[in-house]
Amino acid sequence: MNKTEKIKDLVGRLNEARKAYYAQDREIMSNLEYDKLYDELEALEQETGVVLANSPTQEVGYAAVDELPKERHETSMLSLDKTKDVEGLRSFIGDQKTLLSWKMDGLTVVLTYRDGRLFKAVTRGNGVIGEVVTNNARVFQNLPLQIPYKGELVLRGEAIITYSDFEKINAEIEDVDAKYKNPRNLCSGSVRQLNNEITARRHVQFYAFSLVRAEGVGFDNSRLCQMNWLKEQGFQTVEERVVTTDTLDEAMDYFSSKILDNDFPSDGLVAVYDDIAYGESLGSTAKFPRNAYAFKWADEQKETTLLEIEWSPSRTGLINPVAIFEPVDLEGTTVSRASVHNISIMKELELGIGDKIQVYKANMIIPQIAENLTRSGVKEIPEHCPACGGGTRISRANEVETLFCTNQECPAKQMKSFTLFTSRDAMNIDGLSEATLEKFMAHGLIHDFGDIFELDRYEEEIKAMDGFGEKSWQRLWQGIQKARETTLPRLIYGLGIPNIGVANAKMVCREFGQDLDKIRQADVEQLSAVDGIGEVIARSFVEFFENEENQRKLDHLLSYLEFEEVAQAAEQKLAGMTFVITGSVEHFDNRSEMKNFIEAQGGKVTGSVTSKTNYLINNDKTSNSSKNKKAKELEIPILSEEDFLKMME
Repeated sequence: MNKTEKIKDLVGRLNEARKAYYAQDREIMSNLEYDKLYDELEALEQETGVVLANSPTQEVGYAAVDELPKERHETSMLSLDKTKDVEGLRSFIGDQKTLLSWKMDGLTVVLTYRDGRLFKAVTRGNGVIGEVVTNNARVFQNLPLQIPYKGELVLRGEAIITYSDFEKINAEIEDVDAKYKNPRNLCSGSVRQLNNEITARRHVQFYAFSLVRAEGVGFDNSRLCQMNWLKEQGFQTVEERVVTTDTLDEAMDYFSSKILDNDFPSDGLVAVYDDIAYGESLGSTAKFPRNAYAFKWADEQKETTLLEIEWSPSRTGLINPVAIFEPVDLEGTTVSRASVHNISIMKELELGIGDKIQVYKANMIIPQIAENLTRSGVKEIPEHCPACGGGTRISRANEVETLFCTNQECPAKQMKSFTLFTSRDAMNIDGLSEATLEKFMAHGLIHDFGDIFELDRYEEEIKAMDGFGEKSWQRLWQGIQKARETTLPRLIYGLGIPNIGVANAKMVCREFGQDLDKIRQADVEQLSAVDGIGEVIARSFVEFFENEENQRKLDHLLSYLEFEEVAQAAEQKLAGMTFVITGSVEHFDNRSEMKNFIEAQGGKVTGSVTSKTNYLINNDKTSNSSKNKKAKELEIPILSEEDFLKMME
């Protein structure tokens, strides 16, 4: 294992220990072992100059921006010509040694390093102009923030989110309509966030695939040498194989079998000549460079019969057409439905019930219609929303036709807000599942949040519903009554104000002294001054409370709620202070409880000692741990629990 690989190994082990210790309240290694590995990592980082973004030696500096600036690329980023035929790929290779690698399906990003540090990150955009996402790149999971090379380095790579992380993120989203469609869309939105704390939570990873420029470094005219050099600098690179026309078949067998087990999205392979000078001498067409070529997997297609078009309303009011067809086996699974996306595509395919259609899985994952063989034509587009019966309208934007429900009270639109309101981190109402909410909304029992607390008016009607009875009703009503006593942060989060998460809700309530009236009257400037709240989020708050209908519904809801006293919030003794807790604790059950206590008093708890730390809490004040050493070096006071409790008095 070389030194950069050792760094990655240590970062992974230490981060796993930190997560267990701080988030799960369990220890998987002793403090002595942790400090030993931490010191080893710190020494290796200093020796090699490689520092990864997720290294425990780094304090993540989250930042929000109002917009993503645009920037022109110094050289245009052209698309690649492509083929689905292996022989076409063989013809491209010819007599050249060629690198064959995954064509990852994420968001292409161009990175610039200067003086050994990440200087700039820009998305591909339209190939000519991209968006500056430097703040977000700093929190990519595996990206080195610092490298040993001190000249100017420009490289390109793909930001991706793995399938496993994609599934975890989607599993936490209760509303079906709010779930992300695929890892690429989630990654694109994550990389282009205005607040990089959101990017960090999405576990974006970066894989380098091309070196554009590294001043003063010789690579023996070899792209393989370039990729190996990038690995030495601490970058993860796309997996590549050196191929010739004779070894292509073996490599294709390898890639086509491995794609089934990959945890990252890939829509094909990329071939690029190893000989840099030869490749550049070929120039490019108006669209494609001549030194690289893409291979797309040939999609398995099956013929089937279209049985119906199902119109599926979403929370935005958009009504999506979904093709339902006789089941067929594709890429190892049985599929019977595929999104058609919009009316324009329906018309382009001339879809009619009973048509013979060809279906496939895009990128071997998402069912799609490839062709309509009989083309009987689109017969009917619904004039009424299938969820509420309200009128529909066809919207035309950028020459694309889509269908919308015009009813503002459509239950499909409201479902997301009700699901969020009753969720565990909001009002936490037991017995109100999404299916139950749908049933109550369909029967016209609830229209706004306050109606939930008036459901006893429909007790007999609810008891008579399928799946309900006396016991179910009692359990539901007890859950509703219990939810009447809540906290202001739970309410603020549950209101579903755009961009407001649990943490933001707590910050705002703390800053305004748990006073809802002050929050309702706050302006953008006041809200933007709250730690962690930028202008975009502040504007969401203000616009929500300026809406008269929102105010009316909130007043209705407030007539049923009682807020718990938050004794600590009044004094906020630790406001503006940052603490680090290490070692065992005696007066608190565990460090998590101590962390919660500090945060309730307005303080902040982080995992590493930096110049921004006010106090390190460690009952062993004389130990030679890395945190104690760092605190002494920065002249940061080290408190025992006794010292801390005396300070609180």
